[in-house]
Amino acid sequence: MNPMEEVVIAKATLNIGVGESGERLSRAMDLLSNLTGQDPVKTFSKVTNPEFGIRKHQPIACKVTLRGEKADKAIKMVLDGIGNTLREKQFDDQGNVSFGIAEHIDIPGIRYDPDIGIFGMNVSVTFEKPGYRIKRRKIQQKKIPKRHMVKKEETIKYMKDNFQVNIDQE
Repeated sequence: MNPMEEVVIAKATLNIGVGESGERLSRAMDLLSNLTGQDPVKTFSKVTNPEFGIRKHQPIACKVTLRGEKADKAIKMVLDGIGNTLREKQFDDQGNVSFGIAEHIDIPGIRYDPDIGIFGMNVSVTFEKPGYRIKRRKIQQKKIPKRHMVKKEETIKYMKDNFQVNIDQE
């Protein structure tokens, strides 16, 4: 197989949406840093929503972006928590996959800590092929041709081969 056609993980993003700033957000940030060993960043609301008590530019969530070996380890850890099963509709047409876990204590090896509480989280995994750097570089930036884009089927095959994931056809 051509090495330029090989699908690799570009990054994995773990996100915990709290919906408010303050104590709960700081506990969610502590949880993410304990799970990943990396400092999370706060994400801010884009709009004001009085029904939920959210103001524009208020911190309401936190996320951490993992690359390389850390990303593989985190994906494997969270997939164990959901039973290594994903649905086909969780894969998008650009070859990315997103899934959630209802409670972080479902992850094997993680115990309940009353100081932190229980949080659910979303995981988004972005895939790419070698050569995608031309899309991000500053000088001579180019587009990726359609034939080199990652497809849904390639991502599903990668997840089955590398993470032993079962895919439900729903």
